[in-house]
Amino acid sequence: QGQLVESGGGSVPSGGSLRLSCAAPRYAYSTISWGWFRQAPGKEREGVAALDTDGNSIYADTVKGRFTISQDNAKNTLYLQMNSLKPEDTAMYYCAVAPNFRANLYPVRFRYWGQGTQVTVSS
Repeated sequence: QGQLVESGGGSVPSGGSLRLSCAAPRYAYSTISWGWFRQAPGKEREGVAALDTDGNSIYADTVKGRFTISQDNAKNTLYLQMNSLKPEDTAMYYCAVAPNFRANLYPVRFRYWGQGTQVTVSS
């Protein structure tokens, strides 16, 4: 399988927006969960948002109403639109793929991972 490659991270002030992208190879699974995770220094990796091949989506409570996960199937690219960013959103963000799972936020279920893109939100 090819690699997942994230982009779009950066530094923004509180209240700002960023859109993360994740270019992915084509997977030959009938059911896939695509996910965004983040990890801040000294903290565990946590699920942010996920989307599956049936169009179901799920969000962490901390980002509901601010973040939106979407996918461009033609480009095989996953996106995470992040609005109203807060300093506590600062983290390394990863995209990941869980074959044969519906949308979920459990890192252990995700088999393929990107290298991450850093998001820093200043107060």
